[in-house]
Amino acid sequence: MQKPPSTTTGVRHANLKMLAEYLGLSPSTISFVLNNTPGRSIPESTRARVKAAAEKFNYQPSMIARTLQGKRMQTIGILLPELGEGYHSQVLSGVGDLLMRKDYFYFTVHHRHRKELIDAYPSLLRSRGVDGILAIDTHLAEPPQLPTITVAGHTTMSGVSNILIDEEHAARLSLQHLRDLGHRKIAFMHGQPFSSDSDTRWLANLKAARELGIEIHEELMIYLSKDSHSPEISYPGIRKLIKSGRPFTAVLCFNDVSAMGTIRALHEAGLRVPNDVSVLGFDDIQSAAYQVPSLTTIRQPLQKMGSTAAQLLLKKLAGELIPESIQVAPELIVRESTAPARRVVIKKESRTSKDLRQ
Repeated sequence: MQKPPSTTTGVRHANLKMLAEYLGLSPSTISFVLNNTPGRSIPESTRARVKAAAEKFNYQPSMIARTLQGKRMQTIGILLPELGEGYHSQVLSGVGDLLMRKDYFYFTVHHRHRKELIDAYPSLLRSRGVDGILAIDTHLAEPPQLPTITVAGHTTMSGVSNILIDEEHAARLSLQHLRDLGHRKIAFMHGQPFSSDSDTRWLANLKAARELGIEIHEELMIYLSKDSHSPEISYPGIRKLIKSGRPFTAVLCFNDVSAMGTIRALHEAGLRVPNDVSVLGFDDIQSAAYQVPSLTTIRQPLQKMGSTAAQLLLKKLAGELIPESIQVAPELIVRESTAPARRVVIKKESRTSKDLRQ
């Protein structure tokens, strides 16, 4: 058994040929063992020797060589709008946990909903050897040339499977909760036009409102537009609504982050949540339970959605048949930010008052 060549600083990283010489085995046998190639009758004692030597000499397989041989890189490319707190990070956490357990590496690229980046990233990731694409809250114009799974894609594409929340059920849960509390003058919030959830969630709210006999007033509509995922997205719209003096007793927010901005704007106007105005969010991000007041919201099992998407992609890579879409059930989480509707008075900047329930 030979020793691998050394440098003055110690043993250098071994390559496949060096390991073969050291162990007295063929390079192909070592490759079969380290790549877990099926259908090879290699004694367990030999497998153990190969793995021990690879660990001892810090053997790292050549990713370039794997690609040239048509082998998988064990790497996934993940597209998402941003890297930050909230919805996207929790979905990504579920994806990452599953991929780690399956010994997969992954790249993340964020695009801020910029079309030119969304169009370019799949090809760039492919050129770097990723095996598949997982896109979160991303508008894909066409199917990537790699196996692809989307989370909240809302677009039917050939060969692309999608993980979705049941938006219609979520809307019914939200509006039924507010109606049961006596709310009739509800301010509705529409998401940013670039968010993949915006139109689907709004249509679901319209349908649920019709079914429950809840009137939607255009003057109580808030349209989000700011390209941000911080509470500031809803703050200006709520401030404008308060200054208008139009009566409302509840706000149905687009997501939890916009609900936080809403609560802040109401607080600054001297309105208490939920005593004066109820606020209902969507997503149940980690900080929702720790707001003051804690946030009533629609829970999406975000980490589960991420892990499910990753699992589907690995099955797709293995050649297994997978469904075109999986719909996930939402859950209403009732906390402190909603309460029965009551008569409240809002002070306008002109010092006049208006009964919000009139």
